[in-house]
Amino acid sequence: MASASSPAPVRVRFCPSPTGNPHVGLVRTALFNWAFARHHGGTLVFRIEDTDAARDSEESYAQLLDAMRWLGFDWDEGPEIGGPHAPYRQSERMDLYADVAAKLLDAGHAYRCYCTAEELEERREAARKAGRPSGYDGTCRTLTAEQIAAHEAEGRASIVRFRMPDEPITFTDLVRGELTFTPDNVPDYGIVRANGAPLYTLVNPVDDALMEITHVLRGEDLLSSTPRQIALYRALAEIGVGGGLVPAFGHLPYVMGEGNKKLSKRDPQSSLNLYRERGFLPEGLLNYLSLLGWSLSADRDVFSLEEMVAAFDISGVNANPARFDLKKAEAINADHIRQLDVKTFIEACGPWLQAPHAPWSPDRFDAAAFEALAPLAQTRLTVLSDITANVDFLFLDEPVEDEASWTKAMKPGADALLATARAKIAEISEAGWQAEPLKEAVLAAGEEHGLKLGKAQAPVRVAVTGRTVGLPLFESLEVLGRERTLARIDAALAKLSAPSA
Repeated sequence: MASASSPAPVRVRFCPSPTGNPHVGLVRTALFNWAFARHHGGTLVFRIEDTDAARDSEESYAQLLDAMRWLGFDWDEGPEIGGPHAPYRQSERMDLYADVAAKLLDAGHAYRCYCTAEELEERREAARKAGRPSGYDGTCRTLTAEQIAAHEAEGRASIVRFRMPDEPITFTDLVRGELTFTPDNVPDYGIVRANGAPLYTLVNPVDDALMEITHVLRGEDLLSSTPRQIALYRALAEIGVGGGLVPAFGHLPYVMGEGNKKLSKRDPQSSLNLYRERGFLPEGLLNYLSLLGWSLSADRDVFSLEEMVAAFDISGVNANPARFDLKKAEAINADHIRQLDVKTFIEACGPWLQAPHAPWSPDRFDAAAFEALAPLAQTRLTVLSDITANVDFLFLDEPVEDEASWTKAMKPGADALLATARAKIAEISEAGWQAEPLKEAVLAAGEEHGLKLGKAQAPVRVAVTGRTVGLPLFESLEVLGRERTLARIDAALAKLSAPSA
């Protein structure tokens, strides 16, 4: 047990349950634990809480590991690495929990409760009507040997309850300051089910004690369970389980979604997979999630993970709920995309330039053409998946048909303007086919029709790319080439001159 003069080295844990897709709130918790461990030169323990066989799955377990790797989180102990406190999956530690529960019973820190669900609910309802706390009322706390024998003879099933101390529990939350919970608000609670399966309320503190966890950083929704766990840590120390250390707690603020409601797993914006599929950079997403309760400085929102680690202090976390803002997340991700060197950006775009994202056949992709426009695309993307629509005109036989863009650009008189632009563009030779002469040609065509460049280039853009917005037009025409540019303008002119149905 560490002395006051030599605090224990920082050991934190990230301990998700493998149920469903990873949630951004879970990622924020992982991030704060990881940054805290790295800032203090400590240890991050990655532990899997998979004792709920009805909800846990191997598929979700694999997704958790994959998510951690994609996010760039390294862990010092846990799955695939091992460590001195292995195994790190709770489903592989069941004998250990049974042994600890037996020791708690023997020492009087726990007792068997024979109350049926119906009896519990009847007494809770009576307490509610009387205005009293409706938690467990301690009926089985002081059963005599004769009463226990009678219940056993009757065939009543029993759970194991932890015996809470009859005194207030006070602790200093690293985020919220000093908190006190009185006994009437923290009743005795179950730690083992009637079938012998251990509950989260037992296994979580037991593993923390055995793995020598010094700091527990977790969501605010678990705050009410903290006094129960502190009492259990103290009991574990008395029976010789773990090193006797009670961790320091820091409860992170809620992440709120629409309508001032906590962001839940059912909210589409909560799924980590959504951001991966859209092409968020891990650095961009984590930068944004770090702002949900913490900030590097008052005037700076965009920073690297290295900068976050250097500055991160749990005392700087704000206790107030943090609202998830998708537009701000996208803006920060766009900043991170722009900060990539071009080679890294080109490599990052790779998945969105091939099946199933790309609508062109693999043989039509031209790496040199893409690389020529990549620096221009990089300044315009919000997420990497945006690249597909920005460059598809290069690799499709015909531009994407976008009726809204066509209607917007091909207004009355567009055919005459487009014909003039076509004639002037055609005067540019293959050798002189560059962005600046192309711009001058369209500018001249616009002047003949009393239009500035912005309006003059709109029909050309839609004719060639299919859309009213995209990469800089004249650089795009330069890369597309003379023959294909003229052919697409001709096709648009033919469509404009065709009799309407």
